[in-house]
Amino acid sequence: MPRTAAIGQLAAALVQSGAARDWERLGALAHALAPQLAALKARGPWNHGELAALAQLRTAHDDAAAACAEALEALGARLANMRNNKDGWIAYALASDTELAGHQA
Repeated sequence: MPRTAAIGQLAAALVQSGAARDWERLGALAHALAPQLAALKARGPWNHGELAALAQLRTAHDDAAAACAEALEALGARLANMRNNKDGWIAYALASDTELAGHQA
């Protein structure tokens, strides 16, 4: 496969995984990216079209990294909110258990 097409496929996969919030696939793609690029580079110098495709790949990678950072921040905020409301959750759980026990008796 021509290098430009291969690079385009890598970029498209990153974009699709980031848009779908498929973090497992995105992680696997990111992990495999360096060896794949090294193999492509081993074929010789990059031409102008390939350099343009690499720039698009870089943008796709940066966008995927930003999506990961946003998701991580949102998850951190959610966990912090849960931690801050831990006493309320425990009280709710205990009240629910008490109500269930009372209905079963």
